[in-house]
Amino acid sequence: MRLENTGIEDAMVDVKPLDNLMGRNAFIRAGQWDYERVTYDYKIGSKEKNITYYIRIQGYAIEGDVDKGNAVIKLSAPLLGKHYYPHGVEYGEQENFPENLVERANGLVAKIKEEIETYKK
Repeated sequence: MRLENTGIEDAMVDVKPLDNLMGRNAFIRAGQWDYERVTYDYKIGSKEKNITYYIRIQGYAIEGDVDKGNAVIKLSAPLLGKHYYPHGVEYGEQENFPENLVERANGLVAKIKEEIETYKK
């Protein structure tokens, strides 16, 4: 599920401060990157058997190189996904997400938006 009108879509931020602020907010990049793209995930546990939710924020380098740490990242609309063990994460509109989870996701992304304002290019 795309989280629309969050205010971070199309924001451009240097990768180093972006990594820092995302990490402070528990959005983890880990090994989810290549030379041109980054993906940050926020994991939300669930009482449902074998289900975990993720808020995913992705971006791509409009200049520089992620590996060298000199990239300028343009962010995309955040996604809310549901991980089905062992099959993977589904982001489709046909997925049902609890209202309180959607509200939590929007709140977390709003916090990220506030912090990104400091670093936007």
